Amino acid sequence: MTKDEEFLVPTDQYLKAGIHIGTKFRTKYMEKFIYKTRTDGLSVLNVQKIDERIRILANFLSQYAPEEILVVSRRENGWKAVKMLGKLTGIRVVAGRYPPGILTNPNLDIFIEAKVILVTDSWPDRNVVKDAQKIGIPVAALCDTNNQSNFIDLVVPCNNKGKKSLGLLFYILAREYMIKRKMIKKASDFKAKLEDFTEE
Repeated sequence: MTKDEEFLVPTDQYLKAGIHIGTKFRTKYMEKFIYKTRTDGLSVLNVQKIDERIRILANFLSQYAPEEILVVSRRENGWKAVKMLGKLTGIRVVAGRYPPGILTNPNLDIFIEAKVILVTDSWPDRNVVKDAQKIGIPVAALCDTNNQSNFIDLVVPCNNKGKKSLGLLFYILAREYMIKRKMIKKASDFKAKLEDFTEE
């Protein structure tokens, strides 16, 4: 078995999407996911750890029905990807500004009950992270080298700023979630294309 076969997608697909390219800043928490620092000062994330964590994320989310999951992306580069995830899987998504109180105030028309939250970046999406913490539901977050991990239950290291990187991550996540929930039998039954998740 080659190294590539163990990965969710071929290594070069990860590299092409720049999923491993971090920022010039690194937090203490994210150090364990960093493979090296380039000469230009950018930190590079370990692709193997990224792949491992995406797998853990897919397994974790697949324990929940689509309507029990809420995915939030304040960052515009993630909008197309999270909307596509929602369209294919039925998972609820908020692309754009997270409406305050939708998790905590049952009197709101838009109130929803979720059992687990996934955010594309714990900093711009901090309001939903705080709400989830208040009501005691787990939070998974895509974290770059500069993210803090406070109140995050599952950290998925990746470049959470690039369109291609976020597109690839949500493409894999949609496919794996659908396989694990038995919506499709195998990877080849997944009809969406990577382009459906990424914006040119």
